[in-house]
Amino acid sequence: MVSQPLKPKNHLKLASNKHPLSWGAPTADLRGPVIATLTKERNAIGSHGGSYSLYRALGVASGQLDPTHRPDLSDTEPTVTISPNPAWENRTQIVSFDPWGAERFVPLLARGYDIRPTIAITQAHINLPEIQAAIASGVLPVDGTIVKAAGDLYVTKIAIDPVWYLPGVAKRLGVDELTLRRVIHEQTGGMFADLIQRRDLKVFLPPIGNSTLYIFGNVNKITDETTKITVRVHDECNGSDVFGSDICTCRPYLVQGIQEAVEMAQSGGVGIVVYLRKEGRALGEVTKFLVYNARKRKGDRAETYFERTECVAGVQDLRFQILMPDILHWLGVRRIDRLVSMSDMKYNAIVGAGIKVIDRIAFPEDLIPADAQVEMAAKKAAGYYSAIAETVDLSVEGRALRE
Repeated sequence: MVSQPLKPKNHLKLASNKHPLSWGAPTADLRGPVIATLTKERNAIGSHGGSYSLYRALGVASGQLDPTHRPDLSDTEPTVTISPNPAWENRTQIVSFDPWGAERFVPLLARGYDIRPTIAITQAHINLPEIQAAIASGVLPVDGTIVKAAGDLYVTKIAIDPVWYLPGVAKRLGVDELTLRRVIHEQTGGMFADLIQRRDLKVFLPPIGNSTLYIFGNVNKITDETTKITVRVHDECNGSDVFGSDICTCRPYLVQGIQEAVEMAQSGGVGIVVYLRKEGRALGEVTKFLVYNARKRKGDRAETYFERTECVAGVQDLRFQILMPDILHWLGVRRIDRLVSMSDMKYNAIVGAGIKVIDRIAFPEDLIPADAQVEMAAKKAAGYYSAIAETVDLSVEGRALRE
């Protein structure tokens, strides 16, 4: 049974209009800050922190967190500046997060407005055993800047919380905004009544996972059209990425993407790894493990690989790659010289967003775990990836772009 829409309330009694949001405005001041807190100045639906907002609620309920606490953001500013580019003022190119973040609204913070950051930028080192092996074998040389003698990789890390501009998200999905609002309201059990009651509020902070960027090389060179760029867009797979499960190719492909990104940076370009919290094709680990059981008990066959997922979840994939290119637009990426992905869904989303792709890099056969052969066969049979990705020359022409 479909619930009846709630009647809109007089929004003038609920919040002030001191800081209306003008999505796609050319400057931070004209756009205005995203304020999604419990203060009267709020101009967005939901609450900051993505899925962690619910843990904050537990902290308040248990008495461990003061609900009136305001964060002290001293010395938290980004270590690297991502400069605005034309996509920031295009209300159709970036709709799934706030390109301006919070640091540009410091004067309002100083005046007591409760503005929470949705973007954080830092620099650090990462270390992976597979990269250590690549260094030891001579595949990756130590350069002292990106690849250190101890095997550490120097990287710029950017965390981005979701912020949805509802008219833009609706347009990407091909639905009207009111339908999107109503369905989100219903499918979250009425958790966000403002979706129905506050149609004047166009921005929504959904309680979902964030995205992380790992950038190798000089971030400021990304917008230079002469800079060659490698990109790996990777959707979360906790079992493989973290725990090394061999039922899929996720961690090996992630490592390959990192290695390709490092090699591009070492040759003077920039390597970008986009890591999206969309576990199990955005269906979650519970669904994923149920499907594992069903596949194994009935015989793991390529022809029934995706069918079992649909039987459990009702759909094969809910990642909505059409929202993914927003991050690339934010960075100012206009051309990808080497896209480390065999996925047509990712490729079509990127190209459809107006970003040119020169070369697509396939996953080497010798890196496919034995238990993951079924997955690869199923993806090939289902048209998950194209022949273009399969026939890329990795040893000569494919690497010539970096030389």
